[in-house]
Amino acid sequence: MHAAHRVGVARGGELPVVAATSDPDTVRRVQADLGLERSAGLVEEALGRIARGAADAGIRRILVAGGESSGAVVNGLGVRALHIGREVAPGVPWTVAAGDEPIGLLLKSGNFGGDEVFVDALAMADAR
Repeated sequence: MHAAHRVGVARGGELPVVAATSDPDTVRRVQADLGLERSAGLVEEALGRIARGAADAGIRRILVAGGESSGAVVNGLGVRALHIGREVAPGVPWTVAAGDEPIGLLLKSGNFGGDEVFVDALAMADAR
């Protein structure tokens, strides 16, 4: 599904999901063709643009899995400072990007939080 459509779906009440992965053979082939650095850079640039588009469309909460993906989203949004909020799991707090239009970010590194961290994060956000 195209990223712009996913943002449109979010306005209708559904939760959009963007995954930046593929099967291992395809990943290896792309990395061999483009090089590791270039292929990673293209994915990170795309994630940043998708996050920016989501924010521009009015999405006010973004949950991100992976350290590199988190960095790409933060860069894409132009975040300069984060206010740390309540902890969803050890090492995984809600944050709010400072700015004229604050946006809630949950940035989960690969080694933190269990299988339910995103469900717990959404429940916590909805309870506010």
